Formats: sequence, C-alpha cells, structure tokens
Amino acid sequence: MSDSFVIRPAIDADIDLLPAIERSAGAAVREVSGLDWIADSDDITTADQHRQLMNSGVIFVAEDRNTKLVAFITCEIRSDYMHIWELDVHAEAQRAGLGRRLVQAAIDHACNSGLGEITLTTFGDVAFNAPFYEKLGFRIVAIENLGPRLSAIIENEVASGLPRERRCAMKMIL
Repeated sequence: MSDSFVIRPAIDADIDLLPAIERSAGAAVREVSGLDWIADSDDITTADQHRQLMNSGVIFVAEDRNTKLVAFITCEIRSDYMHIWELDVHAEAQRAGLGRRLVQAAIDHACNSGLGEITLTTFGDVAFNAPFYEKLGFRIVAIENLGPRLSAIIENEVASGLPRERRCAMKMIL
C-alpha cells in the first residue's frame, strides 16, 4: 500500500494544504484519554508558520497516486541539528507506513547534510508518538539532560495547554 505514495520535498504550492492535513491527523487523539480536546483545538500550525519553517529547514510531503497530499513532516535545521516540529498523516491515509517513510526522509536529509542529531518533542504515553519514534531509533532524553533548547520547547508547549507530565523530548544521534 505504501508503494502507492510518493515522498518528496514540499514546494511552496503545497504549504496551504498542510493545515487541513494536520487537522485531520489530529482526530486520532480523540481516542486518547485526556487528550481528546486537542482534536477540536484551533491551535494548529498555520500555512505562514510552515513557510517560515520551510525557509529554515525542510518539509517532506507524501502524495497519493492522484498527487493529493496526504501527509507531511516539518523540520527546522540549525548549524548541527534538525528538529522535527510536526508529523501528520491524514486520517484516510493512516496505517500505510507514511509516518515512518517521512521520518526516514528527514533522517536521510539530516545525514546527507552532515548534522549531528535530530530532536523532537511528543507525548511519551501515546502509542503513535514516543513508542513509534523509539522503534525508529529515537531515545527519550532524561529531564535533567534536556538542555536550554529542548526545555524551552517543552515550556512553550505547556504554556499552550499541553500537559507537562505527558510530554517528552527525544533525540537521535546521527
């Protein structure tokens, strides 16, 4: 099934479609105890925010055989690391391996760019979050080892309403 999808770098014309994919993907948390409110939240990444991230990193998209975008990963690149800000798969395309393929595209890009690590923040106790990334080689960063950058990201997430006790940072050393 995943062979019927193409993974490619996003182009500017794709960006306006990403918020709708994020909204659809968010419906998956409706089934997670205590996080169902996120599915109805208006706090999604805007097209302008995606454009800014595309200018400071890379966005990969997945399109089906009809060239309809169904998933994306948004990554910011700094001097020696990549940070994954968003990974979303439209509800209709979930469970086809697209999340894994998009993360692999980001890993390949980071390796080819000579970066030293990839980081992200996610829910530690949601099966399609931290356990998913662990299967791909990411490891949870202990609270005492977060450092200022990852600590600040988690603090911003908590300020936006996400429960601190359920958030974690993860890292892959390349």
